[in-house]
Amino acid sequence: MTAAKSQKKIAIFDDDDDILAICEYVLSEDGWEVRTFLECDNVVETVEAFSPDVIIMDNWIPKIGGIEATRQLKASAYNQIPVIYFSANRDVKQLAEQAGAETFLAKPFDVELLKQLVNDTVARFG
Repeated sequence: MTAAKSQKKIAIFDDDDDILAICEYVLSEDGWEVRTFLECDNVVETVEAFSPDVIIMDNWIPKIGGIEATRQLKASAYNQIPVIYFSANRDVKQLAEQAGAETFLAKPFDVELLKQLVNDTVARFG
């Protein structure tokens, strides 16, 4: 039980099953407990139930979208959880700033960069 409690947790919101599968595999191999979500409806409740150390949020995600989902998180009691904004949009940096995310990752991405960014974000903002 103690080992599971010390494991870092990450929530990933993306509507692409392949991206979620890659991220889940890479990050779980790196010691993370990963939960993936295909939509961001009820994002605050979802985060409350899982209590992740870091969140990866896609820009183009059904219904409310990544910007609004991130804004909802940043306006909630979970605003201290760092968000990595995730997009293939060439303006990903500006979108991340607009959403209130701590940092961003452009798609397509290198898996080593993904791992490094997740770990660095938790160390810096977590």
